[in-house]
Amino acid sequence: MTWAGVMRTNASGWMILIRLLVGLAVFFPEGLQKLIFPDVLGAGRFARIGIPFPDLMGPFVGVVELVCGALIIIGLFTRLAAIPLIVIMIVALVSTELPILVGHDVGIFHLSADIKRLGFWSMMHEARADLTMLLGAPYLLIEGGGVWSLDAVLSHPVLPSAAAKG
Repeated sequence: MTWAGVMRTNASGWMILIRLLVGLAVFFPEGLQKLIFPDVLGAGRFARIGIPFPDLMGPFVGVVELVCGALIIIGLFTRLAAIPLIVIMIVALVSTELPILVGHDVGIFHLSADIKRLGFWSMMHEARADLTMLLGAPYLLIEGGGVWSLDAVLSHPVLPSAAAKG
């Protein structure tokens, strides 16, 4: 597949709402907060829940969320930016929600001490944003950024003007 194929999109301009949901409402601010508040949301949290190499992975995930979130907001390389975010959401669900579902640590992942309820409904409550992002990011991967995106602008060739035809 070519770069033009990756960027090509005929999805509705209203895809911007999905881009803002995924990029602006969740990933961009969450990535920024992982860097600004590392003890609470970045490396410190990663260490508490059992993510390997938390001092490396906390900032790495923060930067990936920040950059990919920004790319999705502006609709540039939307499909490519969605891929790492899908991986992040799968890891988030397995590392944080699975222990809530089963009520105990799962492998290397630890049940958070601040969780007061366990089981399916507690997991669903805690996972609502993660599941929303896990559904939104693949949609962007499939459809692209929409006609109101930089992907759309850059993937359409510039037509010569009537004056240039001479």
